[in-house]
Amino acid sequence: MATNARPLKRGWDPTWLLWGAIIAVLLFLVVSPFIELILSSFRSPKDGGFTFANYAAAYGRERYVQALINSLQLGAAAAVLAGIFAIPLAWAVSRTNMPGRGFVRMVVLATFITPPYTGAVAWILLAGPNAGWLNKAFVFLTGAEAGPFNIYSFPGLVFVIALYSFPYIFIFTSAALELVSSEMEDAANILGAGTWRTMRRVTLPLALPAILGGLIICFLEAIALFASPAMIAIPARFNVVTTQLFQFFANPVRVEVAAAYAMPLLGVTVMLVLVQRLITNRKGFVALTGKGGERRPIDLGRGRWLMFGYAMLVASMSVFLPYIFLMQAAFAKAWGRGFSLDNFSFKNFHFILFEHATAAHSVFNALLFGAAAATAAVIITFGVSYIVTRRLIPYAEVLGFLCVAPFVIPGVVLAIGFYAAYAPPPLALYGTAMILILAFTTRFLPIGYVNSSAALRSLNPEMEEAVRVLGGNRFTALKRVVAPLLKRNLLGAWLLIFIPATRELSSAIFLYGPNTKVVSVMIFDMSEEGNFEYLAALALILQALTLPMLWIGQRAMGRDFMLRRTAT
Repeated sequence: MATNARPLKRGWDPTWLLWGAIIAVLLFLVVSPFIELILSSFRSPKDGGFTFANYAAAYGRERYVQALINSLQLGAAAAVLAGIFAIPLAWAVSRTNMPGRGFVRMVVLATFITPPYTGAVAWILLAGPNAGWLNKAFVFLTGAEAGPFNIYSFPGLVFVIALYSFPYIFIFTSAALELVSSEMEDAANILGAGTWRTMRRVTLPLALPAILGGLIICFLEAIALFASPAMIAIPARFNVVTTQLFQFFANPVRVEVAAAYAMPLLGVTVMLVLVQRLITNRKGFVALTGKGGERRPIDLGRGRWLMFGYAMLVASMSVFLPYIFLMQAAFAKAWGRGFSLDNFSFKNFHFILFEHATAAHSVFNALLFGAAAATAAVIITFGVSYIVTRRLIPYAEVLGFLCVAPFVIPGVVLAIGFYAAYAPPPLALYGTAMILILAFTTRFLPIGYVNSSAALRSLNPEMEEAVRVLGGNRFTALKRVVAPLLKRNLLGAWLLIFIPATRELSSAIFLYGPNTKVVSVMIFDMSEEGNFEYLAALALILQALTLPMLWIGQRAMGRDFMLRRTAT
């Protein structure tokens, strides 16, 4: 039977130029800085020859080794405390009839979008050893000479990091618990186990792989953070790996020693990510297959109010108290004078927006660089995801691996790699907007790839083949069919990159220049100067700019789009 359709073209397709450009950019962003980081750790700063002297310098002093030990202890302690915060909440929200479950999810989301350095500043206001509000309240109520709280301590740093890392464990655990059938719990109840014993012996063990995966992610987050340790650990006179790396960048810059010092942190991260993947990919937990079975809320009786009280305690520590006192400082002439009308003022916001030499510009930089990085990351990861899912080239999976590889590179380590690769001539990008955009793009490639890949796998390739049968090439299919169908997914991925990119500090602190300071660096500088009123105002401005982006994401992707899409 005759047909007017043209045959499917299998020869040269100009779209291959696009694929080649995407692959080249991916190699430039991921492979080149990583290789340069390793080479720099063995390069002599004098003659460029091979040497182990950088490793001797990096670990030749006891305080350098102690900083590494401190980081490992910090990560372990923060992960355990975050688990104590998160696991009961995840169980109560996912499995029980605790009141306010939707509200608790909103609180977790509010914690999730709060930058860790903002939380650290809030808890400095709350638990500073002399002027902190909790210490003031304790002295007022008890008549004691001093309060018991001191945020400038190792336990204080553990507390702050755990408080803003527990959403990772909540995400993993609640996602797993929502797939557990109530039949397992019914069987335990028939055999005489009560609600709490069933939870300890049946429900949580079934979600153990997800819990362990969340604990590992929390551990990695804790050892990779820079801002919170810099604000708390340095005044407390102890170092962790990230603050020690920052000191290697003081004059004179010792980038080779910093690269050598970063290698154990990179090694620990790679090893634990592999362990986390092995744990969460285990197939032996048949109760988590999501097939069959029924899930009914467990009736806690009066215990539901006990769980709600615990949820509100965590919410008070992570959201309510911090934001109350951040707002107090932001609208105060002097934050230590307390809540009074004669202390109320808008001058901090006016100063930040209209008088400060660089504060308003730093907000603009953060939004501009975040938008540019999000756009670049979505384009690159969408192209790579298409190549991988449609198997356009041999060993396409390697490209997918390169997209997720930055996940195992802490921000400070990534920044050192970019500094080593692109700061010297001929590129000489140090201090420019370009190096920050490239670093932010690279850092958040995993988010774009995970979301783009999941979206493309859900799309039947037959529609693209139909375009090609009618004479179009793959670029036409992408432009006319694939992108329009996945525009909501791509918007969600863009927002998931844009929001954290606007507040990224770990890599920005090593790469910014006089004209490219971003708001996260400005907040850090103000914390070192003790300008908490201006700092609080700037932090609230950043949060206010984030909320419309969150609202757009919720409208486009669903109410819990950040939590649920991160869980993927």
